[in-house]
Amino acid sequence: MKFKNIKEFIMDLVKPGIGLLFWMLLSFGIVLFILRKYAWGPILNALRDREDSIDEALRSAEKAREEMSKLKADNEKILAGAKKEREKIIGEARQIREKMIGDAKKEATSEARKQIDQAKREIQSQKVAAIEEIKKQIADISVEIAGKILQENISVDEKQQKLIEKDLDRIKFN
Repeated sequence: MKFKNIKEFIMDLVKPGIGLLFWMLLSFGIVLFILRKYAWGPILNALRDREDSIDEALRSAEKAREEMSKLKADNEKILAGAKKEREKIIGEARQIREKMIGDAKKEATSEARKQIDQAKREIQSQKVAAIEEIKKQIADISVEIAGKILQENISVDEKQQKLIEKDLDRIKFN
């Protein structure tokens, strides 16, 4: 092919032949058919799957956000309940402590009264024993005085009176 000028050459390039056009359309159609059957289907399916997985991930994130807010609300309720329970337990512990202190005071008071009563009884018994001892000593002294009176055979009342007073003075000092 010889071209006379460039214009013809360019025109030949711009005007394709019918055979070339047919084969180009046929090869384009085959490539289009092959791409559609083997490439576009899997590509579109992959894009749909990707879109579905993204939607699922967004739904899961929304559910997780809702669950987190529910958990947060539940945690706040549990915390409030725990605070109430703690206050209740502390109040009960205070009551128990006060009751124990009151019981201990009552028991101590009761024990002190028992010890005081025991001490009073002991003092009373010692007092009675001391009085009995004094009575015994007085009886012994009286017998002794009577013996002395009889030994001396004092006939005068005045001498007896002085002797008794003397012995009584001696007893008072002992």
